[in-house]
Amino acid sequence: MNTKSALKGGEFLVKDTDYQDIFIPEEFDEEVKMITETCHDFLETEIFPNLDRIDKQEDGLMAQLLKKAGELGLLGLSIPEEYEGFEQSFLAIMRANEALGSGYSYSVAIMAHTGIGTLPILYYGNEEQKQKYIPRLASGELMAAYCLTEPGAGSDANSGRTRAVLSEDGKHYILNGQKMWITNGGFADVQTVFAKVDNDRVLSAFIVERAWEGVTMNPEEKKMGIKGSSTRQIFYNDVKVPVENMLGKRGEGFRIALNILHLGRIKLGATVVGGAKRAILHSVNYANERKQFGKAIAEFGAIKHKLAQQVIKTFATESAIYKTSKDIQDNIYRLKAEGIEHGRANIEGVADFAIECAIMKVYGSEALDYVVDEAVQIYGGMGFSSETPVDRAYRDSRINRIFEGTNEINRLLSIDTLLKKGMKSDFNLFEIARKMSEEADQVEKQEGNDYFADKLAVIKNLKKAILMLIPAISEAFGRKLVEEEEVLMNLSDMLMQLFAAEATVLRVQKLEAMRGTEANLIYRDIADVLVFDAAAMAYKAGKEAIVSFATEENQCKMLDNLYQLCKVRPVNVKDARRRIADKLIEDNQYNF
Repeated sequence: MNTKSALKGGEFLVKDTDYQDIFIPEEFDEEVKMITETCHDFLETEIFPNLDRIDKQEDGLMAQLLKKAGELGLLGLSIPEEYEGFEQSFLAIMRANEALGSGYSYSVAIMAHTGIGTLPILYYGNEEQKQKYIPRLASGELMAAYCLTEPGAGSDANSGRTRAVLSEDGKHYILNGQKMWITNGGFADVQTVFAKVDNDRVLSAFIVERAWEGVTMNPEEKKMGIKGSSTRQIFYNDVKVPVENMLGKRGEGFRIALNILHLGRIKLGATVVGGAKRAILHSVNYANERKQFGKAIAEFGAIKHKLAQQVIKTFATESAIYKTSKDIQDNIYRLKAEGIEHGRANIEGVADFAIECAIMKVYGSEALDYVVDEAVQIYGGMGFSSETPVDRAYRDSRINRIFEGTNEINRLLSIDTLLKKGMKSDFNLFEIARKMSEEADQVEKQEGNDYFADKLAVIKNLKKAILMLIPAISEAFGRKLVEEEEVLMNLSDMLMQLFAAEATVLRVQKLEAMRGTEANLIYRDIADVLVFDAAAMAYKAGKEAIVSFATEENQCKMLDNLYQLCKVRPVNVKDARRRIADKLIEDNQYNF
C-alpha cells in the first residue's frame, strides 16, 4: 500500500494515514472554544426554553431567533469580512455546526440558512449579487432558502419541470413551476431556485425574492418531526426574474446543486454529533435517576450496554468528521495558495471529498438514529410520552436519513464516485485493487504486543478486503454493475465501517501520544469495541456481496480470504462497554 502524503478524496482506501497528520477535536484552540461556548449559551438562553413555542411555529418566532443569532455573528461564520461576515476556518465552522446541532428544529433552520441558503450566492454569485445579498444574509436582515425538490423530482433532481423563459425584451426570465419540502420556505426572503431555461437538458439557478409578484406558497406542512422548522411548497407563476439574477452560468445549476449538497452532507455529519451528545445527556441523567428493583437502572448491564454504544457511535462519528474536515480545510488552503478565488476554492475543496461527505452523512445520521432510539428505550414507558425530551429527539432525528440525499442515494454515491475516480486513475484504484486481489491471502499480522500496530493491522486488512472485492465485482457485472444496487451498498457499508474505524483508532492513538497510556485506557476501550463491531459488519456485507456473484469454483476461496481479512483478536467487549458506561454514569454527561 502507498504511504504518507496529502490525501485526496477517497484515497483513505489505498493509503495509510499517520495519526500525527489528522486533526482531533481535543486540539481546538481558545478562539474556537469561545465560538462553541457562544453557540451553547445561545441555545441555553434562547432555544431550549422556547422549544414548545418553536414547535408550535409561533408566528415570526423562528425568524426572530435566527436574527438574534445574526446579531451574535453566528450567521456569518462562513462569510468573508468584506461582506460583513466573521470568516472562520472550515474546522471552526464544523465545530459551531456541531454545537448548534443539539437545537432540534432550530438547528435545521439555521443550517439551512447559513448553508444551502447562503452559500450558493456566496460561492457562485457575481460581485454585484454578493454585495446585494450576502451582508444582509450574514446579519439576519434577510433569510434564505434552497429550492430544488419538486413533486416529481426528488433524488432525480435534474428531472424537475420548473421552467424559465426569456422575456421578449430580454430583461427577465419568466419563471413557472413548483417546489416542495422547502426548509425556511415560510419566511425566507431570498431563494435559490433551480429551473431549466427553455428546453435545456440541465438546470440553471436563479436568485428569487419572496416579495416578487407571482411567488405564492401552500400552508405549512404537518411533519413527523422537526415541527418547528418551516416547510412549505412554493409556487412560481409568471415570476419576473431579472436576467442579472441568474446565479452562475446558464446550465450550471445542476453542478451548483450537487456541490452545495456535498457541503450540506458533511455539515449534517457535524450537526448530528451535537444532537447525539444531547440525547446521551438525557439518557444518562434518566438512567441515574430512575430506580427499579431497589437501584438506579444505570447499574444494570443491559442499560450500560446501551449507554456505551451511544458513546461509541458518537465518538466514532465525531472522530471521522474532524479528520475529514481537516483534509477538506487543507485542500481549500492549497487551492487558495494556487490563486483560486474564495468561492471556487471552497467548492472544489469540498467536492474532491464527495465520497467522505456522503459517508459521513450516512454514518452520522444512522448513529444519531441509534442514539435517540436507545434513549427512548432507556426511558421505557416514559420515553413514549411527549412530556419527555427524548420524544422530540426521536422524531426530529428521522429526517436526517432522508434529506441532503437519502441514505440509499448516498451509499450508492460513495461507491460510484470511488469507482469513477479509479477509472480516471485519480489514484490508481484499480491497479492497487488488482494487486491486493492477488495478495488477498496475505493477511496483516496482529501480534498483540503493540496495541496500535495491532489495531492498524485490522484497518489494513479491512482495506484489503474491500480492494479484493472491487475488481471481482466489476468484472462479474461489467456495465450492469450500476443495476446491482444491493452489491454496491454492500461495498459502501464496508467502506463506511473502515472509514469510521480508522478515524477512531487514529484519534485514540493521537490522544495517547498527548496524554499517555494511563489516561487513555477508556479510549482504548472505545476503539476495541468499535473495531470489533466494524470488522464483523464488514465481514457480513462482504459475504453478502461474494455469494451474489462468485462462481462455485472461486466462492470458497474468496470467502475464506474475506474471513481471514476481517478477523480481529478477541477482546472482552462486555467489560469494555461497562467501563465506558461507568465513566458516562459517573460524569452524568457525555465527556469523551
